[in-house]
Amino acid sequence: MASSTIHASAILVGAKAVLIRGPSGSGKSRLVWDLLEAAAQGALPFARLVADDRAFVEVKNGRLLVRPAPQLAGMMEVHGLGIRRLDYEPVALVGLVVDLADADAARIPAEEIQVVQFDGVTIPRLLVAIGTNALPLVLASMRTTAKVD
Repeated sequence: MASSTIHASAILVGAKAVLIRGPSGSGKSRLVWDLLEAAAQGALPFARLVADDRAFVEVKNGRLLVRPAPQLAGMMEVHGLGIRRLDYEPVALVGLVVDLADADAARIPAEEIQVVQFDGVTIPRLLVAIGTNALPLVLASMRTTAKVD
């Protein structure tokens, strides 16, 4: 994968982006909106939309970058309101991948599934089970560190 457009959303939170993957209807746009609201309420220092529904990802200089699909830049679907325009970041460095409605999600996940590889670039990964509110898990992953034995 040198570069490709994928079915995903992305949001810049602080200095790095959260890349949100999952099947249609799994809550990708909802998680983006929840993170934007968390920042507006002071629970996060900063958050801004990067991409909704389709994201362009590429590995460059050993880092994973994400951009909005050009035809969707600055647009986001808000369930019940339709397509809305928002301020957006044109490019961001990915620091976390969240996989929604993931069948491998577990109460205590194995270490090997807590990362994902993109052309040799390793990114922390959070798996969220079907029906689980992703926002508290994403906030916890940003505010805590893993127990080291």
